[in-house]
Amino acid sequence: MRDLLATFGLVFLAELGDKSMLLAIGFAARYRPWPVLGGIAIAAFTMLGLSTLAGAALGLALPEQALAIAGGLLFLGFGLWTLRDDDDDDGMVALRGGSVLLGVTVAFVLAEFGDKTMLATVTLAATQSPVATWLGAGAGMTAASGIAIALTSWAGTRLPERPVRLAAAGAFLLFGVLLLVGGLRG
Repeated sequence: MRDLLATFGLVFLAELGDKSMLLAIGFAARYRPWPVLGGIAIAAFTMLGLSTLAGAALGLALPEQALAIAGGLLFLGFGLWTLRDDDDDDGMVALRGGSVLLGVTVAFVLAEFGDKTMLATVTLAATQSPVATWLGAGAGMTAASGIAIALTSWAGTRLPERPVRLAAAGAFLLFGVLLLVGGLRG
């Protein structure tokens, strides 16, 4: 249960203010909330499931101390990456005559492929329960996007990106330091 909650919290914080949340807001501003949330959930559990499998395989192949050090360094990198201010487009796709659910799913799979959340899930699954990691990561991404969708539907505005991004970066940096210190102590 601890692994599930820790993964949920980390992914949830990482997704706040991330391009995925901006994508969710963009879709929620144009389409009904439930198909948007459904597409996000399908994409999240699919992509993060693949990340979990990759991480679990690495966890079996590499010594725990090396994984902790590498994971700590990766999380520090994710924290610094999150601090970067990206001004690129939000990846919005126009859905003409197609399924909103399918369109959102495809857009999120493409947006998350190689994203820091996917890489963080690989790292976590290498050192903790793969099932808990998968469920926590998928639920964390879906919950963060769900909040964005609900707020967009309710208020029609977007969350302040900078403070949320700073909080997510802080969480990654904190987890990175903790993993690194634990790995170096052996």
